[in-house]
Amino acid sequence: MYMPMTGRRLTPLLAYMTTAAAGASLLTGCGVLPGATGGSREPVTVMTWAPDQTRATNMPGMPAMAQTYARWVNAQGGIDGHELRVLTCNEQNTSAGAAACARRAVRENAVAVVGSYSQNGRAFMAPLEAAGIPYIGGYGIAEDEFTSPISYPVNGGVASLVAGHGMQLADSCERVSLVRPDTTAGDKLPELLNSGLRRASHRSAIDIPALEDAAEYTQQAGRARKRAGGGKGCVAAVLGERTQTFFDSFRRLPEQQEQKHDKDAVRISSVLGSVDQPVIDRTGGPHSPFEGAYVTGWYPEATDKSWAPMRKVIQDYAFADNRVDPADTGVQTTWIAYTVLKEVVEGLHRDDITADQISHALDQGERIDTGGLTPTLRWKYDDLLGAHGFTRIVNHEVTFQVVRQGRLVAQKPGFVDVGETVLGAP
Repeated sequence: MYMPMTGRRLTPLLAYMTTAAAGASLLTGCGVLPGATGGSREPVTVMTWAPDQTRATNMPGMPAMAQTYARWVNAQGGIDGHELRVLTCNEQNTSAGAAACARRAVRENAVAVVGSYSQNGRAFMAPLEAAGIPYIGGYGIAEDEFTSPISYPVNGGVASLVAGHGMQLADSCERVSLVRPDTTAGDKLPELLNSGLRRASHRSAIDIPALEDAAEYTQQAGRARKRAGGGKGCVAAVLGERTQTFFDSFRRLPEQQEQKHDKDAVRISSVLGSVDQPVIDRTGGPHSPFEGAYVTGWYPEATDKSWAPMRKVIQDYAFADNRVDPADTGVQTTWIAYTVLKEVVEGLHRDDITADQISHALDQGERIDTGGLTPTLRWKYDDLLGAHGFTRIVNHEVTFQVVRQGRLVAQKPGFVDVGETVLGAP
């Protein structure tokens, strides 16, 4: 900071005060957040984690969206005058990595973990529960997200997607092969899919477990294709990031090569998170192997007008960070999760925000309007679905989509309620 040369030296106290003032000015422009009414409100510190640069599913867009959101909201004066501080952590797709991220959130006094991805629910939830830190809007991949009393999911998780996918396929597919991870979480998927198929008196799907991080899936693809048969057979794959690898193996099968232009060839399908618009774009758009695929999602298609506010924020504050793709399901979930946080903090209207205050507000029935991206969210006891293993689901609506000319578009307008279907799964 420039000081005029007057020939007088600063006293230690004056030097400290001058340095502190300069630091505040650099952080906020004028000592307080732009738009804030004063400087008395404490910052709100939260964490967002996700795996990155691993061999299995990666979600780098989620922490990147969290940072983008913080830049935007702080430029508007913060959340009710509170600066939003976002800590990010690479969960590494391991139990040790998830636990380390959770312990760091506790150590750095985060008041919530928001919009994060981890399959290692048991590893991260225990430290958060011990510290009373709420887990808001996790991706919905870990069962603990739907059983822990400190978890506030914004979607119905993989359970709702897969149950809904069975409903979507029941009308179009005579036989269905399901390729899913050979993991504890993957073991639950066949019955969820079958619960949806049974809603239309459909026969059960053929269950084909596969390694989650394989380099190719020729054997599983061949078996899935054979068991689905011809005509109106369908092959569904729910393998996270490896779904693309599976369908690459699938399209190379001799039978598929022979029938690739046949309208009666076996159809393919999946759920959002395993297939989304960025994956379709990367694999050829209209010439992608996903052309014609059925896809079940949590939210409206990426072109829906409800996403306009998020798109504007990304355009203005992501600063060309290509990890922040508005069509990415993880990015979308993070936006919704931070919408929940913002509304809760604004509703508290306090100078100091704590984890207990956030949890209490949500438990007492704070209603969250997400602008049409989900139904109104509320986590009071009466709002919980109560399904076995998924008691914390409050949003049990999904969307049916299909890939046409390289774009994910609505197959059926609006949301489909799959609550009874999830409840019907063993």
